[in-house]
Amino acid sequence: MLRSMYAGISGMRGFQTKLDVIGNNIANVNTSGFKKGRVTFQDMMSQTTKGAQAPTANRGGTNPAQVGLGSQLGTIDNIHTQGFRQPTDSPLDFSIEGDGMFVVASNFQKAAAGASAIDLGTANIAYTRAGNFGLDEDGAVVTAQGLYLVGFATQNNNEEIDTTNLSTIIIPKDAQSFSVTSNGLVNYIDAQGEPKVAGQVALASFSNQAGLQKAGSNLYLDSPNAGLRRDANNDIELLSPESEDLASSIISNSLEMSNVDLAEEFTEMITAQRGFQANTRIITTSDEILQELVNLKR
Repeated sequence: MLRSMYAGISGMRGFQTKLDVIGNNIANVNTSGFKKGRVTFQDMMSQTTKGAQAPTANRGGTNPAQVGLGSQLGTIDNIHTQGFRQPTDSPLDFSIEGDGMFVVASNFQKAAAGASAIDLGTANIAYTRAGNFGLDEDGAVVTAQGLYLVGFATQNNNEEIDTTNLSTIIIPKDAQSFSVTSNGLVNYIDAQGEPKVAGQVALASFSNQAGLQKAGSNLYLDSPNAGLRRDANNDIELLSPESEDLASSIISNSLEMSNVDLAEEFTEMITAQRGFQANTRIITTSDEILQELVNLKR
């Protein structure tokens, strides 16, 4: 059989995957915190019909002759560029301006109802850029799936931040009002009219955010290639937004939207469609050649 036919099949398979990724990007064009995907290709091994020869005293060198055997999927990258910020009317909608990701946790042991301490070593941890949070019955800040937003605990009767301990962020039910500052501090006015601190939003830092693994529901999971920041004891080290290593800001009453560019996606869709059509043409042309070979006996 002709090698060109199998090369065309490999090209069709690759462009089908590219169209799948483009379709997912377009479907999530309005998904908060979504990061678009990108497909790259690479050529498959080539069949060598003649090897290279070095020059001799009487004759010059020759180059190798190789026939390519098609293309294959190279990478499917997640592009973690900043999405545009959309203002909202909810004070529990947070967007991150800069690096870092929100940390959400579940299935950790609580000493009692309302207890807030979190041990990252025993909890199920996920990361997200989607900041559409809400409150549960206890006043804890949670995601739409009920995962707790992880922050730094308070001390001295809810007046200061303790950056050595992590906890859920709980706004008391009798609080008169609350607000969130750009450095992630969640402040509230208690029943007596006194200003208090509910906690500070903690962010995770990654050296390679593209190495994170998508888990659905706007969540990402750590992977061996993500480069999650850890301390000397190999424990997860979270940072406050204003730390020098992040220099980020928490913007309340806003959400970071998808970084999908529709114009770019439709352009890529056209190129993928034409690439698919060109590869189908290779197959039909190869089929016509095979038909001519079969008809030689007639």
